Amino acid sequence: MFEIGKKEGSDRQQPGQRPAEPAPRTDGPAAAAGSRQGVAVIGRSIKIDGDLQGEEDLRIEGDVKGTIQLRNSTLIVGAEGKVRATVYAKTVAVDGLVEGDLYGSERITVRKTAEVRGNLTAPRVSLEDGARFKGSIEMDPDAVSNAMGASQPKSKPAAVSSAPAGDDAAVAAGGRKPR
Repeated sequence: MFEIGKKEGSDRQQPGQRPAEPAPRTDGPAAAAGSRQGVAVIGRSIKIDGDLQGEEDLRIEGDVKGTIQLRNSTLIVGAEGKVRATVYAKTVAVDGLVEGDLYGSERITVRKTAEVRGNLTAPRVSLEDGARFKGSIEMDPDAVSNAMGASQPKSKPAAVSSAPAGDDAAVAAGGRKPR
């Protein structure tokens, strides 16, 4: 409080001194993601047409078409973002435009600046006053599990021949292998 030799206002930044870092935001879905540090960003000038997969939180301010799979992460569609895709994520928050179905294993939030045309499937769904929404809402946990599991590629079992070929066929049938 009182320091000798310190004048009022002397806590200003001195030349050559780095400015203090601003405190990180502690609100919104990215903060709710917990232990993750950063959020990847697709900027306003970026356009993606295809499948997008990842294991980190993602903010879209650009234009994305196709399929988005962030099963253990958060997707934020920013106010400038335009998404025409089927989305699978842990949590989804929409401020911009989405045309397509959204699947959230935990939560989907449609904010007041958002426009969503598609179906929402999540255990918890919230629509803020002023949000534009056309579609259906499914809040059945079993429907969420089925939808999240259905989009994962399933491995096919290896084909096994039931009849051995060539000389091995005679041996398999109890005969002797010709010499």
